[in-house]
Amino acid sequence: MLSLPTVSQVTARPVALVCDTRYYVGPNLAERFAERGFDLVVGEPDTELVARLESMGSRVVSCAGHSDLNSVADADALVGAAIDAFGRLDSAVMFSGQIVTGRFVHSSLEQLRQVFAGCVEAPYNFLRSVVPVMTARESGQILVITSASGARPTPGAPLYSSVRAAATMLVKNVADEVARTGVQVNAVGTNFMDFPAFLKASGATDPGVRAKIESQVPMRRLGTMDEFSSFCMAFLDGTSRFTTGQFVAYAGGWV
Repeated sequence: MLSLPTVSQVTARPVALVCDTRYYVGPNLAERFAERGFDLVVGEPDTELVARLESMGSRVVSCAGHSDLNSVADADALVGAAIDAFGRLDSAVMFSGQIVTGRFVHSSLEQLRQVFAGCVEAPYNFLRSVVPVMTARESGQILVITSASGARPTPGAPLYSSVRAAATMLVKNVADEVARTGVQVNAVGTNFMDFPAFLKASGATDPGVRAKIESQVPMRRLGTMDEFSSFCMAFLDGTSRFTTGQFVAYAGGWV
C-alpha cells in the first residue's frame, strides 16, 4: 500500500529511492539521504524510521508490499511511487540476494536458480525500471549493491560468487550503454559485514567463529552499516558526477 503526498507536497528537492529499509544497510542509507536534504521513497519502512526521516526534514513516501525485486511489478511500483509523488527521481539504490554456501560438487541446479533469481534477476528488474526514468531526464545516480565475492573465487560459496559477478557485469554494461545521457550506474560489493544474515550464514554468531573470520580480513574486523552507508553516498548524493560503470569492493582489504 502506497502512502503518497498530495500535489501540494511535490518538491524541487532531490528525490531518492531506497528499495528496502527493513534490514541490512537500508535504514542507514535512508538516514544519510535525509541528512543531505533528499525527499524519499522507501520500501518497507517501520514507523520509527519514517518518523526519524520526517524529523530530519524529508518528505517520505512509504511503500509496503513492493520489496520483492524479483517481481517486475514491484520494481515498477517503487519507481512509479517516486514519479507520482514528486515528479522526479534523482538517486536509486538497491540490494538483494540470498547467501548460498557449500561446495560446488555438492550443489544443485535448484540452488543455482534460487541464487540467480535474487542476485541477478532482482538487479535486472530494478535497473529496467529505474534507468528509463533517469535517461529521459538525462540525469541520475544508480547504485547496485552486489558482493565482493563476485570479484574473486570464494571457497564455500561458488554459486553465490558467480552470480554476484554476473550482476556486477550487468551494471557495467548498463552504465556503458547510458553514459552519454549523464546517468551514472555503479556497483559496490561487500563482504565481512556485521549484520544478522552474514553472521548467521558464516556462523559468526559464535564468538570463536567470529574471531576466526575476522582474522581472514586484512583489517581484522567486520564492517559496520553506518560506515558502509556513508561510503555509498559518494555514488548517490549528487556531489560526484564523473564516474560510472565502476565496481568497488568494500571488504576491509579482502579484495
